[in-house]
Amino acid sequence: MNSYNINKGIGRTVEFRGLKAQYLFIFAGGLLGTLIFVMILYMADVSNYVCLFLGAGGASLIVWQTFSLNKKYGEHGLMKVGARKRHPRYIICRKPVRRYLKFTPKPKAV
Repeated sequence: MNSYNINKGIGRTVEFRGLKAQYLFIFAGGLLGTLIFVMILYMADVSNYVCLFLGAGGASLIVWQTFSLNKKYGEHGLMKVGARKRHPRYIICRKPVRRYLKFTPKPKAV
């Protein structure tokens, strides 16, 4: 009886030709968006050469940019950069200090 290893990839990230994790979604979404854009241009009777140029240029730009982001930031780096942009650098408090020190009694329930 043969024994097969099942679920060898548990805990590993999805990878396709070096692209990992969220870069796969950026890659696929960008190529799909380029395809739809070229189809709309073609249906609008734009020149075939213009459609071909924009399609090839847009697809190559998406491929190049996605692989460069993957190389620069790594698997989880893009999420870390986004989180760092949303996190405040410092906290500004413009209220007077006495407002925080003032005691206000709670109203009694009747």
